[in-house]
Amino acid sequence: MKLDRRTFIKGAGAGTAGCALAALPGSIAALGSVTVQGSEELVASSCEMCSTRCPISARVVNGKNVSILGNKKAKSFGGAVCARGGAGHSLLYDKQRIVKPLKRVGERGEGKWAEIEWDEAYSLIAENLNKIKAKHGAESVAFSSKSGSLESHLFHLAKTFGSPNTFTHASTCPAGYVVAAKAIFGGKIKRDLSNSKYIINFGHNLYEGINMSETRGMMNAQMEKGAKLVVFEPRFSIVADKADEWYAIKPGTDVAVALAICHTLINDDLYDKDFVAQYVEGFDEFAKEVKNYTPEWAETISDVPAEDIRRITHEYAAAAPHALVDFGHRASFTTEEFEMRRALYAANVLVGNIERKGGLYFGKKASKYNKFAGENVAPTLSKPGVKNLPKIDAKRIDMVDEQYAMLWSSGGVYQTILDATLDAVPYQLHGWVMSRTNPMQTMTDRARIVESMKKLDFVVACDLYITESAAYADVFLPESTYLERDEEIKDKSGKNPAYYVRQRVVDTIGDTKPSWQIWKEVADKLGLGEYFPWENMQTLQMFQVNKDISLLDKIKRDGWVSYGKPLMLREPSMVNAFVTEYANAKAPDEDSTYASHLSFKTPSGKIELSSDKVEKMAPGRGVIKYREVTMKKADELFFIQGKVAVHTNGATQNVPMLANLMSDNALWIHPITAGHMGISSGDKIRIFNDTGSEEGHALVTPGIRPDTVFAYMGCGSKNKELARATGKGIHCGNLLPHVTAPVTGMNLHTTGVKIAKI
Repeated sequence: MKLDRRTFIKGAGAGTAGCALAALPGSIAALGSVTVQGSEELVASSCEMCSTRCPISARVVNGKNVSILGNKKAKSFGGAVCARGGAGHSLLYDKQRIVKPLKRVGERGEGKWAEIEWDEAYSLIAENLNKIKAKHGAESVAFSSKSGSLESHLFHLAKTFGSPNTFTHASTCPAGYVVAAKAIFGGKIKRDLSNSKYIINFGHNLYEGINMSETRGMMNAQMEKGAKLVVFEPRFSIVADKADEWYAIKPGTDVAVALAICHTLINDDLYDKDFVAQYVEGFDEFAKEVKNYTPEWAETISDVPAEDIRRITHEYAAAAPHALVDFGHRASFTTEEFEMRRALYAANVLVGNIERKGGLYFGKKASKYNKFAGENVAPTLSKPGVKNLPKIDAKRIDMVDEQYAMLWSSGGVYQTILDATLDAVPYQLHGWVMSRTNPMQTMTDRARIVESMKKLDFVVACDLYITESAAYADVFLPESTYLERDEEIKDKSGKNPAYYVRQRVVDTIGDTKPSWQIWKEVADKLGLGEYFPWENMQTLQMFQVNKDISLLDKIKRDGWVSYGKPLMLREPSMVNAFVTEYANAKAPDEDSTYASHLSFKTPSGKIELSSDKVEKMAPGRGVIKYREVTMKKADELFFIQGKVAVHTNGATQNVPMLANLMSDNALWIHPITAGHMGISSGDKIRIFNDTGSEEGHALVTPGIRPDTVFAYMGCGSKNKELARATGKGIHCGNLLPHVTAPVTGMNLHTTGVKIAKI
């Protein structure tokens, strides 16, 4: 059945293939008719159709639908939502969404389920987890969650249970730039894209992997301020299309070009000597290392012309400090992810753009901001703490190699769950509790994940759909959508303090619960209720605002609140405006900045282009350097993946409205390559390598290198009896080998494949 506008409205969210499928146990379809009830007045809340969690204003319209708009008070987000955000109502009453607890009644992954009540679900979980704990120890159960607003509740449960093994999705997505920032700056850093005059981009596709605030910032820089955008990426993506210059760089060679930029900045005397002298540690060692990384050398590796690398570097330096090299999010991943991200940060450091407009800056949370202001401009939130938690003696399963130490407290090496399950390294896992995470789509080597989940004694999944991973659970717990739940207040501080909150817009459909409540009630059943002393979300919110009801009311009413004037410590105009505003503000330095107050949480207290700490963690990696990598065989093509604007990784492909916009992921192939194989657009093809084999169809386009093929990630689910659009297309994870990058712990997302026409 084709899903067009008429059938969509008629079906009120029944999807493409969903109309033909029998109603899944526990699904909205099994409920019969569904009505939408809730607030007809605008409710300020936050979206969760992707990880950005943009502020929104939503309401129920005529008891039939939900209007979802942006929150105009959140100005950096533009008061708007993207295609994914606008489709939230389609997720809400999708007939395939699960709204009753389920237990498995067939083999794992077979798709046979029975509806149960919450008490039975909790009893099954408590019985099995306590059995595993008694026999093998609490540490033999892993807990994982997508990074986000409610992960802390699951991880709190893990601590009370006695397990050290808590993991986010970090090593499958953001860990590269997070760990590199820790090594160089001592913590995360942000981009001031909107004020930048020159932006160098290595595949951070903000026009497809949309982050509303950053995407709008880059749009403003380009369209309103005339910023130049240079993109190095193997394919002609949307961000490449909007660039002033695009270079089809060879996959995995980003680090060579980044190091050549650093070489040129130093060799051609373009770097900010005063900034380096005051704030940088290890410059001499780094300069010595990059001495031979010339643009001519980089050209032989990357296929980017040396003369262009040199010219671009000079243009970039001329625009500095109001210029930046985007440190990225997902790019052409290699095992040298750590060196690539550090090289990108180094290219920023050398032009002294830290805490300058159009450069990089650190978030100004209330406590720090208030110290500079000399008064309480912004309220500080309290963190609920629970005393006398059980002591955990067991070592985390990813603590087998010191080189990953910077990731242990930032999400962990997620894929070590598989190592511990299959190989008992460093010890055997027996249980896995996962919340809103789909490792079969986001991890690599799908077959290995299936093998792991089949081997475990007990698996729990908490999600909205029976995803490809949830299909292997023993108990499924249905979480309420973001439109049906309240959450804690969250800090969203940028150049000045800001907070936002998620609030319920509609009444709960079916019998779902917010995951914070689910894990609290699981704890009660496990006999751990004393460690969850809060009654409800309102109790937690009141604790956060220190019982300041007026503050809580304001945050709930506005949804997004920000305080004070934007501040960047080395930007004279901003410091001047700040000092003028606050009579008790710290006195500026002689140069009218707060530069002397700029510090870094590194061992030296400075930016470290060479790091003794890293050298001890990973011998030979103290200084940023180039290492050659091999990602494919000679007779294979590079296989890369990326995000698309209408989907979020592997999370939204089953949402009817978004499935209608894109339900398949064709493989991009260059005309020359396709011609050699007799392949035309639309032809059915097989993509294969030593890891797996997939079938899909071709999209022949000059927007890709001849030695490279590309597919959007998130499609090709294997539990097709349960899926709508996700059952179509190429499953990227089924082709990617199980390889972990040094230091960052990242999954490898570039490999080699062969193609055959079917």
